[in-house]
Amino acid sequence: MDPQLWALANTAGTTVVALLATDAWSAAKSAVDTVWRRFHPERAEVVEAELVDTRADLVAASEEDRSALEAELAQQWQHRLRRLLTHDPEAAVALRRLLDDDLVPALRATGRTWRGDVTQRATASDHSRIYQVGQGDLHVRGDG
Repeated sequence: MDPQLWALANTAGTTVVALLATDAWSAAKSAVDTVWRRFHPERAEVVEAELVDTRADLVAASEEDRSALEAELAQQWQHRLRRLLTHDPEAAVALRRLLDDDLVPALRATGRTWRGDVTQRATASDHSRIYQVGQGDLHVRGDG
């Protein structure tokens, strides 16, 4: 799988699970459901039920168990999203839009941030430049 698609699925899966433990969970569920209904409508009801089950597991978890459970559930959603992108690479555009327009702003509004490690890789050649940020904003100004 293309590394960018892999990273997209991982980021989206982690963000979805983080949102399911907040008051923004219904918006996250609706957004993810929209993507599945567009690309795999035959699985949409199952995916919606899995989102509801994921939220129920998170809400029922004790504070001491929640972090580990959230990581485990994020891996499960990352896998589901990777399968979606493997079967239909066109879904990447919709998933990226969902992440940028719906999920990340909703996560920021809750005051939560991503957890876990960030791994970034980049290769530059000739006179190219690479700008990376693991979380937050990056502002690049021109040369003058």
